[in-house]
Amino acid sequence: MVKAIGGKLLEYTGKVQPQLGERGTNGQLLYPYLPNPELIEAVNLAIYLERPLLLKGEPGCGKTQLASAVAYELGLNLEAWYIKSTSRAKDGLYNYDAVGRLRDAQLAASNRLTVEQIERIDDPTTYVRWGPVGRAFQQENRTIVLIDEIDKADIDFPNDLLLELDERRFIVEETGQEVKAKAAPIILITSNDEKDLPDAFLRRCLFHYVEFPSRERLIQIVNALFPASPQALVDKTVARFLVLREEMRKDKGEAGKKASTSELIDWFRVLRRYPQDEALAKLDGKIPFGGVLLKSWDDHIRYLR
Repeated sequence: MVKAIGGKLLEYTGKVQPQLGERGTNGQLLYPYLPNPELIEAVNLAIYLERPLLLKGEPGCGKTQLASAVAYELGLNLEAWYIKSTSRAKDGLYNYDAVGRLRDAQLAASNRLTVEQIERIDDPTTYVRWGPVGRAFQQENRTIVLIDEIDKADIDFPNDLLLELDERRFIVEETGQEVKAKAAPIILITSNDEKDLPDAFLRRCLFHYVEFPSRERLIQIVNALFPASPQALVDKTVARFLVLREEMRKDKGEAGKKASTSELIDWFRVLRRYPQDEALAKLDGKIPFGGVLLKSWDDHIRYLR
C-alpha cells in the first residue's frame, strides 16, 4: 500500500500481510486485504489532503474492512463508529451522563459520599463519555476513524458533522470545553447509497467507488485467505460464482442485490471442507450450499430450481 504522512507520498512496497487469526490494535481479526491501485491512490489522497474519504460500492465489497487494513498498514489505532437509524452526530463526539450526575448529587445530599467523591461530582468533565471521533481528536498520533454506513442515519446527520469534519473541533456544551484535534485523523466513511447525502457534506469529502473485483483479483483474494488450497478448486469456484453474478445482474440490473465478495469467501470456506474431487463434482451440478450466496426466497426459486 502507499501511505502519506507529513504531507509526503511514500511508496510502501509491501508490508507483510497479517496471518489468519491475527488481531489488529483495535482487537479486530485481520485478513489479507488486496486493494487495487485506484483504491490505494484514493486513500493516499485523503491522507495527504486531510479530507474524509467517502466510499461507496456493493455491500460486501470490502468498504468497511478497508479501515482495519489501513490501520494495520500504517500502524495506527482505529476508532470505529457503526451508524444506526437512531444515531445522532453528537454520539460520535461525546455523551454527557446527566442521569449519573443527578444520582451522585442525591447521594452527596444524603451524606453518603466521601470528600473525594464530592469533589469529583463538582467537576462536570467527570460525566463526559467520549465517542469515537472525540477519542480520536485527543490522540497525539493520527488515528483511523471509520464512520460506517452513514446513510443509515437521518438525512440531517451528515450536515450535523460539517464543523467537526471541516475544522476538526467541537464544543462540549455541558462544560464549555473546546476539543481540537491534536493530529488530523484519517477518516473513512462508507455508504451503501440507500439515500442521497447533502451537497455540503459531499463537498468536504473525497469520493471513491469500490469496484467489484475482477476474476483475477477474486482468485488472488481467495488464495490469500486460503493458502495451499487446490488451484483447480479455487478457479472453478470463482468461475461458478461469476456465472451466478452475471445471471443475477441480467435479471436484477446493476442496482439489484448480487452475491458479494464476502459471500464468495464464506462459500469457498464451506467447499474446501470436502475432498477436492467431491467439491469439484458439487460445482458441476445445482449450486451447492445455496443459502450462503442467495439471501431471498425469490433467488432460491430462480437459481436453485
